[in-house]
Amino acid sequence: MEAEEALRIGVLTGGGDCPGLNAVIQAIVTRASRYGIEVWGIEDGYKGLLEARARPLRREDVRDIYAIGGTILGTSRKNPTKSEEDIRRVLDNVKKLGLDGLIAIGGDDTLGAARKLYERGVPVVGVPKTIDNDLSATDYSIGFWTAVQTITEALERLHTTAKSHKRVIVAEIMGRYAGWLALMGGLAGGAHIILIPEKPLDIDEVCRVIEEREKRGEPYTIIAVAEGVKIPETGELAVAAAERDEFGHVRLGGIAKFLEEEIKRRTGKPVRSTILGYIQRGGSPVAFDRILGIRLGFKAVDLVKERKFGYAVVLRGTEIVPVKLDEVVGQLRRVPEELFEYTDVFRG
Repeated sequence: MEAEEALRIGVLTGGGDCPGLNAVIQAIVTRASRYGIEVWGIEDGYKGLLEARARPLRREDVRDIYAIGGTILGTSRKNPTKSEEDIRRVLDNVKKLGLDGLIAIGGDDTLGAARKLYERGVPVVGVPKTIDNDLSATDYSIGFWTAVQTITEALERLHTTAKSHKRVIVAEIMGRYAGWLALMGGLAGGAHIILIPEKPLDIDEVCRVIEEREKRGEPYTIIAVAEGVKIPETGELAVAAAERDEFGHVRLGGIAKFLEEEIKRRTGKPVRSTILGYIQRGGSPVAFDRILGIRLGFKAVDLVKERKFGYAVVLRGTEIVPVKLDEVVGQLRRVPEELFEYTDVFRG
């Protein structure tokens, strides 16, 4: 297949890394080469675009990277729309690099910036990525199901040590505003109590469940808690570091430790907490994320070829479809109330 005219597109990955990014990158390069489109990889996300750091990507450069975690392009949490000066620099560098299109792979912050750049004239196509799975307009984002698998395996391991020592173990799981990871990972990993941001934390109820399990001869409990669950007394998030990134986010962490101390104080039970942390977003993507990444990459290139900018490619049911960036950003996809019943499947 030949392109009507020679095109050059740039691709970048922004925000946190996740499994499946390289599958998207390989698919973009593969699809583009079939159309005769040139692809340039922008290094370190928007930071690289602001500094005009990019390199050509050929098929041999991306061969078999679909199964590798992380991103070969690097990433950052740089906000390219933080100032008018930065926006002008982006516009200048898009021209300097000769880009006819830009594919931005990222979450709400990355795609929100992409929308603003599109409004200023940058020809952008978005690919949604967040292991939190909290982007609206798409059923699943790349990396989510790999993270769920990692959480599942971690919880399975915690079961054996909790049971051996007759302990309560609280596992802190990623999820700033939405509890999809804690819910799905906790469900697959057999957590007895699953705590998510969408459902207010009731520590008395948590302790009651622990004590009831003890009375039934089950002297151990696994608790999966999303990092975005708020502390009841204050209604505030547990914060690991108050410093904010360029999109205004603090680094969360500490709700598991808070629960450890509270449960220990109220029940007298031995309690331990653990933070799964960055292990959740590392490693090779599972089959679902590899296939989803490839499909999203193909469709993104098709939109560039059709000059259909200002859109993102999303999964709707079994189909990959384009939707306007406005529909993807600024609207969190949270766990609906009808799924709350799954938070206590294994309470016993």
